[in-house]
This record gives sequence, C-alpha cells and structure tokens, in this order.
Amino acid sequence: MKREYIQIRCSIYEKKLLKKRAARAGISLSEYLRSTAFERNIVERITSEQLESYQMLVQYKNNFARIANMFKKGNPKLAKDVAELAEEIRTHLRNFRK
Repeated sequence: MKREYIQIRCSIYEKKLLKKRAARAGISLSEYLRSTAFERNIVERITSEQLESYQMLVQYKNNFARIANMFKKGNPKLAKDVAELAEEIRTHLRNFRK
C-alpha cells in the first residue's frame, strides 16, 4: 500500500506534458512518474487511428504478396519488385509493434 508522498516542483507546461504522457500510456501520473524513476519500460497505448493505419498496412502487404505470386511466371522482374515492396511494408509493421 502506498501511503508516502513525494512532492516535486515543475512548470505548468511540464505538468501538462507529464499528464499527457501518462494518459497515452493509460496509467496514472503517479504510476508514470514511478515507472520512469525506476527506468521501467513504458508502452503507450495505440490510438484508434494508429490501429486503423496498422490494419491498412497489413492489407497492403498481403495484397502486394499476392500480386507478386501472380506475376512470378509471367514477369519475374515485376514479381521481384512487388515482393520487395511487400517485405519493406512487413519491416515497417514489425517496427510498428515495438
């Protein structure tokens, strides 16, 4: 149980920024400050807009992979270029998860 208080001084701007970061992480300001003080990894929650973008990129990657498979026999160079594009999108999706 947490019963001890620690007071810190900061500007109004700093307080607003800390509150905003805590809200993006989905935790209280106190928990956010404790986590940063103990160097814990704080993961911000993704917004609905970011989730929508992620889902759209997944669809694009799948579509480009299908297109590459379709052109493998007819135009191998085009198939290779499209497959590289699908792989590039896949790399961005992996980075998005982090």
